[in-house]
Amino acid sequence: MDEILEQNREKQASDIVNLIRQEADLIAEEDVKTNKKMAANGNVVVPQKASILTHCNTGALATVGYGTALGVIREAHKSGKSVDVYVDETRPRLQGARLTAFELVEGKIPATLIVDSVAATLIRDGNVDIILVGADRIAANGDTANKIGTYILSVLASNRNVPFYVVAPTSTIDMEIAMGTEIEVEERSPDEVKEINGSLIAPEDVPVYNPSFDVSPAENITGIITEKGIARPPFNETLSQMVGQG
Repeated sequence: MDEILEQNREKQASDIVNLIRQEADLIAEEDVKTNKKMAANGNVVVPQKASILTHCNTGALATVGYGTALGVIREAHKSGKSVDVYVDETRPRLQGARLTAFELVEGKIPATLIVDSVAATLIRDGNVDIILVGADRIAANGDTANKIGTYILSVLASNRNVPFYVVAPTSTIDMEIAMGTEIEVEERSPDEVKEINGSLIAPEDVPVYNPSFDVSPAENITGIITEKGIARPPFNETLSQMVGQG
């Protein structure tokens, strides 16, 4: 957008607005195409009959129109696979309960909403075949930052040999960041934890630690699904090759 402004400074404001709108439409179209490529690539690893666990919202409400991890689920269902989705509520903002559950119900995809801590029991009892999550930032070594609560899922998946896949476009991969410890994690408002819909549920003066994300180490990740294919360990090599592709 900065380039468009810089290249068209002499034009009328209305013409510049139209150019910006056209560029925004192109970006939106590209995002949907990227999502659908990821969905097709990811569908390959989803079993014909699968219980899938997902965390936070990675669907059409988080992207322009199809989704990343939820896009893979959508594609698996569309292709005729028998999928059943366990949806983490995703405390404290409840994106899973408010958004992911909504998208799955609207898409008539079988789904069950669970509190975050139920995931461990489901995984222990062998009721999860595959875990699909999104990503906000991926380091060069494959360490991945995602919504708080993702790290524990990666640990459980590794411990119980459940495939754990991250679904994200290559634009999320930052080859300038060597490892997850270099990813800056935002700490959000204490009110997100102490309140629900404006109602106080905890002592007003209790201290709160509320990081927005956590980092799942590369060794816990089975693969990283992108629009260019699926990167697998060693991620330092496969991600570098993938980002370098035209």
